[in-house]
Amino acid sequence: MTASSTAIRGRRDADPTTTISLSGGRRLRYAAYGRSDGTPVLFLHGTPGSYRLGSLFDAAARERGVRLIAPDRPGYGGSTAWSDRTISDADRYLRAILDDANVQRAGLIAFSGGAPHALAMATQCPDIVSRIDLVAGATPPDVTGETPTTQRLLGGLATRTPTLLAGLLRGQAWLAERLDPSFVVAQYTAGDADESVSEEVATTVEADFLEALAHTTSGTVTDLRTAATEWALDYEALAADVRLWHGTADTNVPIASVRAFEDRLPTATIETVDGADHLRTLLRAVPAALEEYR
Repeated sequence: MTASSTAIRGRRDADPTTTISLSGGRRLRYAAYGRSDGTPVLFLHGTPGSYRLGSLFDAAARERGVRLIAPDRPGYGGSTAWSDRTISDADRYLRAILDDANVQRAGLIAFSGGAPHALAMATQCPDIVSRIDLVAGATPPDVTGETPTTQRLLGGLATRTPTLLAGLLRGQAWLAERLDPSFVVAQYTAGDADESVSEEVATTVEADFLEALAHTTSGTVTDLRTAATEWALDYEALAADVRLWHGTADTNVPIASVRAFEDRLPTATIETVDGADHLRTLLRAVPAALEEYR
């Protein structure tokens, strides 16, 4: 799967996205935030998710001199579905995006379900990845620790009854279009977290969710299925430093699992975010991670 020489641009002034064409008729879409001449950093959304999540950090990236490149993974938003892809295929589409953006080396920031794809890219292309920040990152299914019921259910549906899961996701999207943004936000927050979520953040999180499922549920189903099975990554091949940013109040991915996962990653350290749940870890950790690129 290699990038062709044809890029489909035609962007409006307010549209930060670029769509590139790939061999086999597939397309990939990505957005660029921050400074166009800044230090390049790939930002990988969660599951489900889209390029829109990166807009939360446009100002932070600009202030720190970062060019934040946020793709839609295959099967999300404007990127063509690729239902038989695995976690290990990450380098094939992420390198196509970096090539189109004329980037030879970049940092990686991955939120939640984006974590395994960031690690795959880093283990397969150590010469390209300068640093990795996993923010509220998912952990492999065989890591010691209790998997939350919702995550276990979604992984089971994706593995055994993907058609049923696709229908449930379409139902969630239908409701999200008609209900307050709090319907989507509640999937990433915990009641005992220590700060509120602004209306701007809530609206963006809702838009990200709807964009992810706007054309197909394939990306979400594929990511949930592959994340629930053995990741089969060579962690010893990691050359870049890995920072695990994780909230102490995260109920989507409990911090105990992340502490266990740290032992498998030879270059990893944990940065705890006190009192933060899944979403609030994202909001607090990404600007801090971007500081490393000033």
